[in-house]
Parts: sequence; structure tokens; C-alpha cells
Amino acid sequence: MHNVISSAEERMKKTVANLKDGFASLRTGRASASLFDKVKVDYYGDKSPLNQVANISIPEARLIVIQPWDKGLIGEIEKAIRSSELSLNPSNDGKVIRIAIPPLTEERRKELAKVAKSHAEQSRVAVRNIRRDGNDELKKILKAGDLTEDEESRNSEELQKLTDSYIAKINQVLDEKEKEIMED
Repeated sequence: MHNVISSAEERMKKTVANLKDGFASLRTGRASASLFDKVKVDYYGDKSPLNQVANISIPEARLIVIQPWDKGLIGEIEKAIRSSELSLNPSNDGKVIRIAIPPLTEERRKELAKVAKSHAEQSRVAVRNIRRDGNDELKKILKAGDLTEDEESRNSEELQKLTDSYIAKINQVLDEKEKEIMED
């Protein structure tokens, strides 16, 4: 029965990891290389992640410098950043691309906080669905006679504790992201 619990826990861990990944690409007022995790550059006919064709550095809190390993890619990188959902305006000097991160307006901060809350709620729903799947699996095993009612009940309680702890983790990740969004 522990494989039902461990399988559920594995899926819950992935849900929290996916939430953190989603939050990494939510732009705050601060420069961060993870903003570009989802930006793909046309590299000789292939779509390559930006961080695999250029060095991304943060020399100041509101400045990002992108140095392509192949200078011929500057135009493609700029195009990829402009067409991304980041609303950033890159400029280049022929060698590197500089991106100033403008401070967020209050309205934009509230919008981003809403998006973050929505992502977190989707993750909470996913965790609850994993709990439901685990409980369904336990009921099947009980019906098959491979589990006593006491064992099923204990395992179900363990699943609930697991669910509560992952919901708490999701809430904590959301709180941290909201603080980051709301600070200047």
C-alpha cells in the first residue's frame, strides 16, 4: 500500500515543482535569468533555449545582459525576447543585448499576483485530485481483499496528511512569489 502513498507523494512533489517553474517565468520588478527559461531562439533551424546559446548575467538589480556565444544570433535572440510574453525591450551594441527591467506599476503587480494565485489554485486542485486517485486505488485494493479496512483507513489518513502538507507547501511558494511581486 505504500506504493500508493509514495506514488501519490511523487506526483504531489512534481505538482509543486511545476508551480515553481511556472512562477520562475512570472516577471517581477527585479532582474532574473530564470525569466528567460521559456524563451526559445531559432538556432540554425532548431528552437534552442536561450540559456543554451548565450550567457545571461545580472550586473545590476534592474539590468540583464545577454551575451550570445555566436554573435550572428543577436538578431534572433532579440526577436525571441520581443515575441515572448515578457513585455521587455532589448537593445544591442553588436556584441551584447542589454535589457533594462522597468519597475512594475501597481496595476501590473496586482495582475501578476492574480496570475500567481490562479496557478497556485490549479496546483491545489491537482494535489486534491492526486489524493482522490490514491483513495480510489486503496478502495480497489480493499475490494480485491489485499487490504483490511483498518489498513485502508490508515493509508487514507496518511494520504490526507500528505495532501495537507503539499497544500501548505503550495501556499508557502505562493506567499513568497506574492512578496516578490509586490516589493519594488
